[in-house]
Amino acid sequence: MNKKLIVCTLLASSAFSALSHAADGTINFTGTITDAACTVTPGTANQTVTMGTVSSTALANVGDTAAPTRFDIVLTNCPATATSAVVKFDGPTDGNNSSLIALTSGAGTAEGVAIGVYEGDAATLIPVGSPSVSKPLSPVADTTFNFFAKYVATAPVVAGSGNAVSDFTVIYN
Repeated sequence: MNKKLIVCTLLASSAFSALSHAADGTINFTGTITDAACTVTPGTANQTVTMGTVSSTALANVGDTAAPTRFDIVLTNCPATATSAVVKFDGPTDGNNSSLIALTSGAGTAEGVAIGVYEGDAATLIPVGSPSVSKPLSPVADTTFNFFAKYVATAPVVAGSGNAVSDFTVIYN
């Protein structure tokens, strides 16, 4: 008798446990599969932007900028299905201003300075992790994104090396 009671209890409890795994919602996945992406021209895919030597007096106040230096990212061989794109810069952010790229830390690194990446007008800051202005793409011509990098004072400046690293991602619209 006890064996029958135990078996009945197990069967009943397994039926109720199935109910406890009922669906609470639905997730729909959407997306698009595109042709191959544009090619970043070799000279602009991995580059060094030489910021030069800047006096700490040029960065006397928080928010002061110095050494605006132009650099470009050029896209070529874009598929016809890619109509526009933006560029997003990523990297370690400055402790005083998260919109700016932190200098690479180490002995002899300048303090109170970070690097800002700006649109081609050299005035519009592109915060780290945010997209640039969108540009239309052409399957028959190169598309050039113009940017400027500047040193930006984020605190009282202590002289030293002013190097930084940022990755970039091209995002297609």
